[in-house]
Amino acid sequence: MWTRKELKEKGKWALKQNYWKAVLVGLLLMAISGGLFGGPAPGGPPIDDDNYTIETEADSVSVVDTENDLAYEIDTDSPMAGPEVAVLAASFGLVLLLVFAVLLVMSFFIFNPLLVGVQRFFLRDLNQRALVKEVTYGFDNNYRENVKTMFFRDLFIFLWSLLLIIPGIVKSYEYRMIPYLLADDPTMTKDVAFAESKRMMTGQKWNAFVLDLSFIGWGILSVFTLGILSIFYVAPYRAHTNAALYEKLRYGMPAPESVAAAPQPAAADPTAAAAAPVFVPAAQPPVPSFAAADAPEATQAENGESPVAPGGPQA
Repeated sequence: MWTRKELKEKGKWALKQNYWKAVLVGLLLMAISGGLFGGPAPGGPPIDDDNYTIETEADSVSVVDTENDLAYEIDTDSPMAGPEVAVLAASFGLVLLLVFAVLLVMSFFIFNPLLVGVQRFFLRDLNQRALVKEVTYGFDNNYRENVKTMFFRDLFIFLWSLLLIIPGIVKSYEYRMIPYLLADDPTMTKDVAFAESKRMMTGQKWNAFVLDLSFIGWGILSVFTLGILSIFYVAPYRAHTNAALYEKLRYGMPAPESVAAAPQPAAADPTAAAAAPVFVPAAQPPVPSFAAADAPEATQAENGESPVAPGGPQA
């Protein structure tokens, strides 16, 4: 079992070890997930701003700019008014459709592989000082399968969200580990990734939801700092914590069948109370593939870097 405190402590510790690179990759994560550019689009004041008034007459509609003393009038009785409005509306709708299509294509072929690489960075950064180049991992390793798997993940979440939103939220937690699985194992296929994510999140969805809720306070503080706090602390801290959750679920909890009851040792004193049953794992959990250091400890020492213990911070 895991606790929020355990994951957050490891997340904060990892952030301190590789701060500026984590901030940079965290900024990229905010950008591709909409947290950076998700605010109101820049532009002029809205049509109902105090500087504008709308005047409606029997045969025309006027938009008056009171600040600059300008007026824009549309003659509704004109035979060209209908076609002009229709062409304008069609042009605007076509532009929106093209922008949406471009963003959708970029999401499937660029942003999703980038997300796999970003999660790869934070996974490796838990146990060693990861390099920023890890963000390209999703492009360099099994790119087509990454694109296909992430596409179906987004599609299924969207379709489930059509059923009163709640099923979509549940499925988003069920598929939560898919980017990490692709980042951890470049040979993983779509079916295996979905099945493994579902297995890992069985019985863990509510706990993961509460873990997300525990960051609400940080989110409020980030709003008051206009996102600065999120960029320089909250985003990389939370990303490390989520990576620690994946590591704990996949490598920190042996499967039930790998745990067996060890024989009880014979008591030296027959009158002594029987010792409590001792449970030991028959095999150690597998070592994460992303936890292997890029260089031996001697090389790290020559470069003035202290090797990072795979198990996390030492007391």
